Amino acid sequence: MYDLIVVGGGPAGLTATMYAIRKRLNVLLVSKDLGGKTNFRLELPGVDDYQVIRGLEIVSKFRSELEYLDFTRHMEPVEHVTQHHDMFAVQTKGGGELLAKAVVVATGTQQQRLNVPGEKEFLMRGLCYSAISYAPLFLDKTAVVIGDGDLALRSAAELGTVTEHVYLVGPTEKDLQSTLGKKLESAENVTVLEGYRVTQILGGDYAERVVVQGPEDQEAEIGADGIFIEMALIPNSGMVAGLVDLDPEGRIKIDARNRTSVPGIFGAGDVTDTYAEQVLVAAGEGAKAALSAYEYLLPTLGR
Repeated sequence: MYDLIVVGGGPAGLTATMYAIRKRLNVLLVSKDLGGKTNFRLELPGVDDYQVIRGLEIVSKFRSELEYLDFTRHMEPVEHVTQHHDMFAVQTKGGGELLAKAVVVATGTQQQRLNVPGEKEFLMRGLCYSAISYAPLFLDKTAVVIGDGDLALRSAAELGTVTEHVYLVGPTEKDLQSTLGKKLESAENVTVLEGYRVTQILGGDYAERVVVQGPEDQEAEIGADGIFIEMALIPNSGMVAGLVDLDPEGRIKIDARNRTSVPGIFGAGDVTDTYAEQVLVAAGEGAKAALSAYEYLLPTLGR
């Protein structure tokens, strides 16, 4: 029986685990990998990314410590979390069951893929899924944002403040009726391709062009210094669906202390309804979740 099980090995999960270790909790991190979103980053030709705030130093430090403390981690995906009276059972993909007095769920999100030729080949080489993180690198450059919904609009708008030109591919008429959508349509350095879809990504060492197809099957190629796929994120919350409250998008609802609707289960990072999908935000939420879990467990601790 563990005091605490942390599910997820990204910035939030790593930070929560290290804070729990510092509090001398009997903690186990359960995840298919370590690093989460920090395992993916954008590389651009001839660009120094010192302007990007990534928080890699913190995450790398915690990851190195956990790789050394192998007894604090179990590398396997989690299928379900269930409650049994005053304890929780974490069931892994291989059929194992791990018991704990409390659980932190920090499983992040999945990016939606285009599933078009060139996407896999150019991932992290001129193409990625986080325009907001890398916008400062695109001063006087050209960028393509692919997607509809708030995430795509917000990404195009932020890039529009620094780039020479932004192409927004795929928004719907409904998206463009929002305040941000109207701003993008009126911006001189933004081209909105409503109803278009990307059919191919082309380039050499890096992604350089996208092939788009319009509502009437017209095709065009767009050149760009960087390409961003910004479709709605899918929270990895299925393991606690039906156990804790989720919002309409499937994110875990938490309060200011990272508590869910079930006492003893805490949430941290992108899988929750916390604002902003950023590494440093996730790390901070992981620290908060661990401290809240420690406060919850304190009456049960002792020699």
